[in-house]
Amino acid sequence: MPLNRRTLLGSAAVAGAGAALAAAGTTPAVAAGQGGPGRGATHGRPQRRYAFTVMGTTDLHGNVFNWDYFTDKEFDDAAHNDVGLAKISTLVEQVRKEKGRHNTLLIDAGDTIQGTQLSYYYAKVDPITAKRGPVHPMAQAMNAIGYDAAALGNHEFNYGIPVLRKFEEQARFPLLGANALDAKTLRPAFPPYVIKKLRTPGGPDVRVAVLGLTNPGIAIWDKANVQGKMTFPGLEEQAAKWVPKLRSMGADVVIVSAHSGSDGSSSYGDQLPYVENAAGLVAEQVPGIDAILVGHAHVEIPERRVVNKKTGKDVVLSEPLKWGQRLTLFDFELVWERGSWSVERVSSKVLNSNTVEEDKKITRLLTDEHRKVVAYVNEVIGTSTVAMTTADAPWKDEPIIDLINHVQAETVKAALAGGAYAALPVLSQASCFSRTAGIPAGKVTIKDAAGLYPFENTLEARLVTGAQIREYLEYSARYYVQTAAGGPVDTSKLTNAGNTPDYNYDVVSGLTYEIDIAKPAGSRIANLLFQGKALDPAAQFVLAVNNYRASGGGNFPHVPGAQQIWSNSEEIRNTIITWVKSAGTVDPADFASVDWKLTRDGTPVF
Repeated sequence: MPLNRRTLLGSAAVAGAGAALAAAGTTPAVAAGQGGPGRGATHGRPQRRYAFTVMGTTDLHGNVFNWDYFTDKEFDDAAHNDVGLAKISTLVEQVRKEKGRHNTLLIDAGDTIQGTQLSYYYAKVDPITAKRGPVHPMAQAMNAIGYDAAALGNHEFNYGIPVLRKFEEQARFPLLGANALDAKTLRPAFPPYVIKKLRTPGGPDVRVAVLGLTNPGIAIWDKANVQGKMTFPGLEEQAAKWVPKLRSMGADVVIVSAHSGSDGSSSYGDQLPYVENAAGLVAEQVPGIDAILVGHAHVEIPERRVVNKKTGKDVVLSEPLKWGQRLTLFDFELVWERGSWSVERVSSKVLNSNTVEEDKKITRLLTDEHRKVVAYVNEVIGTSTVAMTTADAPWKDEPIIDLINHVQAETVKAALAGGAYAALPVLSQASCFSRTAGIPAGKVTIKDAAGLYPFENTLEARLVTGAQIREYLEYSARYYVQTAAGGPVDTSKLTNAGNTPDYNYDVVSGLTYEIDIAKPAGSRIANLLFQGKALDPAAQFVLAVNNYRASGGGNFPHVPGAQQIWSNSEEIRNTIITWVKSAGTVDPADFASVDWKLTRDGTPVF
């Protein structure tokens, strides 16, 4: 449903006492304490103890099956990881059998409904928002597995608020976001928390609060979908507001599900006053938290302990690896003392989903949806004269990246034709999103284009100057590790300097230039030419740029503040598909050229 007054009021009600009441309705009927009563309490009375486990996933990104829709075969990687909720379901059932289902909870830390062609299909091709539309496969799977709560991730907003609201409606568990606020009222647009009651053997219930926090970067990355509708303050600020409330409401245990990494870094620089990867800061600064399920960063953290500065107590953090590759287990041991439950010990670990088979209950449930998507991605859209690959694209000008830039530039030129900016030259930026993408010689399918451009980015046109483009390229070139002239170059150690991801390295077409990796970052761009002549710093250009970059993603200079002269709501992936269908044949001779190269002291590296 769209964001409106009714949905906001409803969410706000759930955010208050209603959340606790709703949680009480989901209290397990029976709970046999794993710890059980034990000796050692004062006056010789048995001391009540209780143990329970909270399981967690994050960054599932539309993965239900152990399947790669881009290669159209079973998923595999160098570490032989497996993916998908069908695998996670098997692990979850094993833990429930061991611990007793009534002694477990299952939560997620966000980025659920975007990332595979399965999730794309049910957002765009056969959308869940259609009248009598389907139920989202991720909702079906997570409902069947029995999730208790999930935090919002930034990618939840990629398809717009109506898709997210429909998914929320279809999920039989709350989507939590204490720092996702209505832009007008500044009240929570989603439930901030849920409180679950666990029954103990012969003792008082244990009240477990789960507080959901999402990423402030949504305001930048999905600006077009959320501007004027929602705002996203910092995690530390909102945790400091809500954790004391949860304690005052009687929460014995407080767990934060945070779609935010733990290292304190931000990819968007000073564009926002809030930290992107703030989970560690929340643990350090906000008292009253027992554990944090970490998401967003796509790293594996079996267990990390952070000492809270105010209480001196450990807060346990864990991040399971993305896509359902791992399942986190938080094991809690509680003791009844002075009239209440207190946490005596918390530990965490991760389980590997490649150790189990898929749960047939889940695969059977979604067989039809899977088959539809496999048929969709195998639709032929054209042919290619040669095979192209991204394998060397991070360090060489490759035709497959030239294809993206060519399609983007041609699209912008056509859109501006006959207008005030038609005479300006069009440049284009593109990144290597995946080092395993490729277009085969012969038939080209939707999955080939989808693998080349896996994100839901859309296209814009911004006005820039020659001087700004030079600074933009210098910023991009920080991606390379400084490498002295002479001696061999190891490509495995050449890129991703300062943990810069591949998607934050841009090449720009329409110019020629060199990147001298022997020089320090900030002074690497050499022989920057336009039409064979030195680039005029004052010259005006149109830059075809994706909305992520235009909104400030990656913190590249100038472009976010540059004048927007055109934009398109269609995903760039679909623009590429449409172009291939129209052209019929993809021939690099029509668009590819070597316009940039790496050098060391002026000598080409390759």
